[in-house]
Amino acid sequence: VKTDNVYPIGFVPLEDMPALYSSAEAFVYPSLYEGFGLPVLEAMSCETPVVTSNRSSLPEVAGEAAVLVNPLSADEIAVGIKTAMKDRAILTRKGLVQAQKFSWDKTAKETLAVYNQALLLNNGK
Repeated sequence: VKTDNVYPIGFVPLEDMPALYSSAEAFVYPSLYEGFGLPVLEAMSCETPVVTSNRSSLPEVAGEAAVLVNPLSADEIAVGIKTAMKDRAILTRKGLVQAQKFSWDKTAKETLAVYNQALLLNNGK
């Protein structure tokens, strides 16, 4: 396996993450389980094509803006990386749109709406 262009890294401070994502050819995230998958959206926001798992919450979070692979298959991951390189422009464009669907502002507004609805229902009892 050729790994000349793969760089394992340790801890990266939060403020350095956008530069790291932006300098990557692809963000490969073969997670076996994710509660949400924020790193996928972070990479998309930095215009980095994403290869991620076809499991857990990741297909919903990534939508059609990432290459989905079986995280237990090295062959699928390798093909996914090649696909991400080939389709970089379209994945980058779709990724920016997908990431905007999950903004903190939108999340806060939707959460507040749920709380307000719960208060209305509770006050009616």
